[in-house]
Amino acid sequence: MLPFALYIAFLAAACGFAFLYGDRDHRLVAAACVGGTLATALVLNPVDQRYGGIEYGVLAVDLFILIIFCVIALRSDRFWPLWVAGLQLTTSFAHAMKAMNADLLPYAYGAAARFWVYPILLILIIGTWRGWQRRLRAEKNTQQARAA
Repeated sequence: MLPFALYIAFLAAACGFAFLYGDRDHRLVAAACVGGTLATALVLNPVDQRYGGIEYGVLAVDLFILIIFCVIALRSDRFWPLWVAGLQLTTSFAHAMKAMNADLLPYAYGAAARFWVYPILLILIIGTWRGWQRRLRAEKNTQQARAA
């Protein structure tokens, strides 16, 4: 996996962009990503025990974030939140994978549990960009209609 500092930089860039230029859905997903990262950091096992068994704290955080993403997706009029919820579901399956196979290597379990946050953040960036551009076009059309 990528170094933690690189992840934090990507998280800050994606969520900062969403907070500055996004609408309600973008900001809620960004807040959930930041909150989930902070909560995960608090509940992770010590480094020497990390991902050796099921990370129950991380599982709880992942399921809570999944619920948040599903609620956002069900209330949104856009498609991108469905992708975010689906990828978070895939993240949650990493815990089920460890539960079914206790011999799963800690590195594989950890990678499966952490990988999908990168595409989630990328989708947040793309969704925010497209929403921002859509709002700019609508404002421009409104101004042109008023001027005519």
